[in-house]
Amino acid sequence: MKIYHAKRKGLIHYIFVMLICLPLLIFLLTPHTFVEQPLYLIPLVLPLFLLIWVYIDTFYEIDGNKFKYHSAFLRGEIEISKIREIVKEKTLYIGIKPALAGKGLIIRHENYHEIYVAPENNDLLIADLLKLNSAIQVTE
Repeated sequence: MKIYHAKRKGLIHYIFVMLICLPLLIFLLTPHTFVEQPLYLIPLVLPLFLLIWVYIDTFYEIDGNKFKYHSAFLRGEIEISKIREIVKEKTLYIGIKPALAGKGLIIRHENYHEIYVAPENNDLLIADLLKLNSAIQVTE
């Protein structure tokens, strides 16, 4: 079993700053509201905790003949023998995206299924997948 960490660049950091500053700003503008009703803080802080969970728990692994992806509550596996094509250095805007950055890999498997992943090193993941299935077509 080999683990590939997710690339953590770009928009994800700006979202973190926004999710930290927004509750802080609301708290500073109306502190009496949160002193009287501290439960009002939960809807403001909950998205931050969800984003931290996604940030920490996003990774990919090759385990035997399966490629597994984990991103908080989004988890799954793909038979490596069913992978048809890998599109390199592209970003998928619609579909399954257990990724935190752009310019990753679009993995097409079975008939019309595709998933977007963004490991720290695209070439390393492609090389390891090609070792297990040399019929995978790599497109740039």
